[in-house]
Formats: sequence, C-alpha cells, structure tokens
Amino acid sequence: MIRWLSRLFHFLDRYFIARKSLPNLNEVGLTCFCDQVYQELNGKFRDAVISLIDQEREGEQIDRALLKNVLDIFVEIGMGSMDKYENDFEDAMLKDTAAYYSCKASNWILEDSYPDYMLKAEKCLKREKDRVSHYLHSSSMTKLLEKVLHELLAVYATQPLEKLHSGCHALLRDDKVEDLSRMYRLFSKIPRGLDPVANIFKQHVTAEGTALVKQAEDAASNKKVFVRKVIELHDKYLAYVNNCFQNSTLFHKVLKEAFELFCNKGVTGSSSTELLATFCDDILKKGGSEKFSDDAIEEMLEKVVKLLAYISDKDLFAELYSANDEHERSVLTKLKQQYGGQFTSKMERMVTDLTLARENQASFEEYLSNNPIANPGIDLTVTVLTTGFWPSYKSFDLNLPAEMVRCVEVFKEFYQTKTKHRKLTWLYSLGTCNINGNFEQKTIELVVTTYQASALLLFNASDRLSYQEIMTQLNLSNDDVVRLLHSLSCAKYKILN
Repeated sequence: MIRWLSRLFHFLDRYFIARKSLPNLNEVGLTCFCDQVYQELNGKFRDAVISLIDQEREGEQIDRALLKNVLDIFVEIGMGSMDKYENDFEDAMLKDTAAYYSCKASNWILEDSYPDYMLKAEKCLKREKDRVSHYLHSSSMTKLLEKVLHELLAVYATQPLEKLHSGCHALLRDDKVEDLSRMYRLFSKIPRGLDPVANIFKQHVTAEGTALVKQAEDAASNKKVFVRKVIELHDKYLAYVNNCFQNSTLFHKVLKEAFELFCNKGVTGSSSTELLATFCDDILKKGGSEKFSDDAIEEMLEKVVKLLAYISDKDLFAELYSANDEHERSVLTKLKQQYGGQFTSKMERMVTDLTLARENQASFEEYLSNNPIANPGIDLTVTVLTTGFWPSYKSFDLNLPAEMVRCVEVFKEFYQTKTKHRKLTWLYSLGTCNINGNFEQKTIELVVTTYQASALLLFNASDRLSYQEIMTQLNLSNDDVVRLLHSLSCAKYKILN
C-alpha cells in the first residue's frame, strides 16, 4: 500500500511536501501502519515466527521467504532505527534460543560421547549461521551464536572435557586429531574457553614425559634412547599445537611448561643437560650409531636446540658440548638464532681455539721433521688452549716418567720458538696415552689416561711397589692414588694385582 501510494503521488512527495516541510508519504504510511496494525499484532506474529524457527530446528520444512518478509517489517517499521526489531522480536527470539539449546544440551551431555557432543554443537552453530543468512537480520549473528555457545559449551565447560572414556585426555591418548581440532575451534569461541583444555593438555604431556623419565630410571636403559623418546614426544605434541590448536600461543606456553617440568629432572644420576650434550656429541661424532645422513643430523640438531629451551641450566650445555668440525658451526648457528650471541660466544671461541690448536700441532710435527735430534721417539699430540674460554680444571704436579718428561721439554723448546710471552700449564688429567703391556701370553696395546700410564710405567723398574712408594713416586694426593689404583686393579680389566 505504502509503496503504491508513494508512486502514485510522486509529484506531491517531490514538490508540495518538500516546500511545506511536511513528513513524506512513506513516513506517514509507516506511522499509520504502525499505529493501526503493528501495535495490535506484533506480539502474535513474533510468537508465530519463533514457533516456526523452533519447528525448523527440529527438522521440519518452513517457508523461509515468508519469514524473511515478516521480519523485514520489524526492520522497516523502525524507519532507520533497529529498536523495533531488537525489542519486539530479537530479545524474545534469543531467550527462546537459550531455552531450546539448554534443554538439548542437558540431554546430549548424558547420552553422547564427547566427540559426538562436539559434532552436534558444531552442526548447530552452522545451522544458526545459515538461519541468519536466510531470514534473520545480519545484526543478530553475533548475539545468536553467543547464546548457542553459552548453552552448549560454557555452561558445561569442563563436564564433557573430563568424560572418562571420551574426554580430552582420551582424545590425546588415542591421537584423535580431527576431534581435537574441532574441540579447539569450538572452545576458542567462548571467553577463556581454552583454559581448561590447555590445562588438560599440560597434565597429559607432563604425565607422558614423567613416565619416560621413570621408564629410563627403572630400566637404567640407554640414555640416548631416553633423549630420542623425548624428542619424539616433543615432535608429536608440537605438531598438535601447530595443527590441531592452530599455532596458539596459549598451547605453546603450556607445552613449554610441561616439558620444563620433566626435562629438568635428572635421569639415573645425569642431568638432562648432560644427556642432551652427550646425545649431540654422539650424533656429531659419527652420525650416531644409526649413521644418519647430513640432512638427518641437521634435523636432529634442530630438535635438540628446541629441547634446550626447556632446560634451566643452559650454560652447562655450553660447557659440556663439544663437537666435530662438519656440523659444529651449524649447531652454533641454531643456538645463536634461538638464544642470542651472548649464549654462543664462549662456544664460538672454543671452536676457534680448537682450530688454532690443530694448526699448532701441525707446525710442531713440521718442527720435529726438520729437527730429527729433537724428536723424543714417541708420537706426541699437544692441544694448546686459551685458559679463559674453557671450563677450569685443577692442575697437579704429577711426576711424569722420564720418557714423558722428554716429550714435555721438546714441546716447550718448540713453543718458545713461536712465543716468549705465554705460560704453558699442563693438564695431565685430560691426557691419554697408548702403551704396550708385555704380558706373559701376548703383548696388548692399552689406551689409558696419562695418570694410569705414569703408574703402570713404575712397574718397568719393579715387580712390586707399596701404596706409599707409588704415592711418593707419582707425587699425588691420597684420594687420587686410591682412585687411580682402583681403576687399574678393580675395574673390568685388572692390569695390576
């Protein structure tokens, strides 16, 4: 009616009304309709519309186009304002929605498994969105979805999550990636909805990690296997965080906290830092026992560096970690990216120091070949390092056997040809020595420490020596001699009686 009136009296609307500053025909028509019809009937047709929406929710077919036309009247009557739509229709529709889903949720929560419940919740949300796009006003979208989420998820937040055989723990245990993704999508839509999920995730990862520690303790198993299992565990749950939980910072945080909890526990007397450093060392020496390819070594080192983030005593790793030339620069680069130059500066100086030591050894060998008279008759390798770059070690005045004294003197003579201003401190505790043991059955080559070699060589001059004689001749403390003789007479190979 109003549209026809406006067209018929177009001339009137355009000239007369404009000149007299009167309300236009559309406005007058709507005001009449509002007073004569809308005020009388809006309650009835609001109830009729809500009833039809509920029928559709229950799966019945309804005339969506008719609904759209009726709801457009609520909007149009407002003449530019949404008050009529919101107060006369939307408020009641939202209340009805809350009641409808509250009733559904209370039944589903008892009947369904957690994955099925989430599947239903996701379908409901999709259908409500569909409703808005077909006949409700677009401004209802957020409010409507909030109501649905509140009733289906917020009200029962932790109840479905903690279901014994199908809750969040079970989904993590059984690797239900699709269900975990759905759970994240749903709970991320409600305020603080992810907190309980993150909490359960943290508990689960901590429990699995702690079980690995206990397993390693009980079996006193290969410690490298433990590190590898921790790496696999991290790979698995990092993939969950990146994929199922959409790279969420909250889940990265709880994953970190969980790993910190069990990574800082020791395993059979070794700290995790030592285990990581040894693992790194093993891989770098020979590609580990598995003989990894270069790419696999790179990938494994990348993972070790990530794990190091969870260890509180990172500096100890810097002290323990020693590597070979091919990959050590790569490890340093990774560590530098993760923890900054400050952390790696000491290690970088150590690497450079070792390179210089190798050059130094090469020039010592050249010096011996040019001076045959100086040659001590024993192959000698000396690693000269800079004091400040390395962990500190005690040096003892061990009485070296004559053969070794000659070696030390020859090296000192060579070193003075290179520099006059540097003092050499010999750390015999870090040395090794290859000696031939002429036993009755056969001659066996023994690889021993410098201390052990010094003790064994005393027996070239005597068949029997007292404890006191050994102590005096070596010039060592009581504790050192006990440890030394124990290693030569009570260990796997009993060289001394």
